[in-house]
Amino acid sequence: MKTKRFVFILLIVALMIVPSMSLVKAQGMEIKIASQSPLSGPQSVLGTSIANAVALAVEQMAGPLADMGFTVTHVPFDDQANPDVGVANAQNLVNDPAILAVVGHLNSGVAIPSSEVYNANSLAMVSPANTNVNITDRALPTVNRIAGRDDTQGAAGAAFAASLEGVESVYVLHDNTAYGQGVAEFFSAEAENQGLTVLGFEGTSESANFDGIITPVLALAPDLIYFGGIYSQTGIFISQARAAGYEGIFVGPDGFDSSEFASIAGEAAVGTYYTSVAAPVTFYPNAAQFAQDYEAKFGEPPQPFAAQAYDSTGIVLHAIAVAAARANGEVPSRALVASIIRDTAGYEGITATYTFDAVGDPEEGLYYIIEVTSGDPAAWGNNTLLSEQKIASPLHAIHLSMMEGM
Repeated sequence: MKTKRFVFILLIVALMIVPSMSLVKAQGMEIKIASQSPLSGPQSVLGTSIANAVALAVEQMAGPLADMGFTVTHVPFDDQANPDVGVANAQNLVNDPAILAVVGHLNSGVAIPSSEVYNANSLAMVSPANTNVNITDRALPTVNRIAGRDDTQGAAGAAFAASLEGVESVYVLHDNTAYGQGVAEFFSAEAENQGLTVLGFEGTSESANFDGIITPVLALAPDLIYFGGIYSQTGIFISQARAAGYEGIFVGPDGFDSSEFASIAGEAAVGTYYTSVAAPVTFYPNAAQFAQDYEAKFGEPPQPFAAQAYDSTGIVLHAIAVAAARANGEVPSRALVASIIRDTAGYEGITATYTFDAVGDPEEGLYYIIEVTSGDPAAWGNNTLLSEQKIASPLHAIHLSMMEGM
């Protein structure tokens, strides 16, 4: 009787263990895609749109992974456009083994230190928005972007400024961030190459009262003011400069590119120009369905960089599916996912077709010159596209040059 009772107890224990093992297996099949962008604070309009686009992409493009038995979820992190917060978030998210990739950031100054944490943990990052050259010039194997670079964007802005009738002198401002100062430096250097006189180069972290900057700038009477910064700062500056009597031209980088710029600057925004690596979604013919789906889900149109975030997530999901297949249907390693992401070639997104070069830049970056035509935020997508350029990344340009020389 004791033997039968012992066998019976073993059977009960076995029945208890089987569901537990199944649960462990199910939990082990979870894959998470993280995003990092500002979800609070003055830059949250763009940051929230990035996170929303990642969520929509996971919802719409995780089918191949679901068919393999995986549950795929999106985990948004709020970096508050603050490097310290971004790094703290990065240290938290790398400790979650289910997170296999990060889509982000909005700000290069946040992305650069945060990506050091990702790289130390073999966690791949694909950025929809970061343009500072040091994002990829560090040649980290986990860091990629689909946005163009500030060296090219700044130079394109300066060439455009020089082409404007009556522009002979410029004053250059920046916001003291890696992004704003970097693009302003490239603009300033190319402006001099174009024969323009650079009357001043100044950084400021001011965000409310620019009288101390505007008064001496007005005294110099530059034909054009270039401000390397984000709309939450530049919109206020431009509004105050116009009110103070400045009648010259304003040019800036893609930090201007948000409907909030119009909300802040109002009519002072009309007639300003900006360069961008991410045009409004209305400029992309293949993004029409995305824009419709986004507005249906979130109740508002997507902001700039949302479509790029959607494509960044698509690249990530495709790479994870390939990696999972190579791992015989198991959760792949982060290192394998990162390697496959870097090898991305000919990915057909809604904004462009993407191939990464050896350091994670898109082989061809897209750059736009856009004129703000309305102070109405609702009309932001109707701004006028003046020109579009496709420019090879530095590495790809060298490759093309070598091919031509053969």
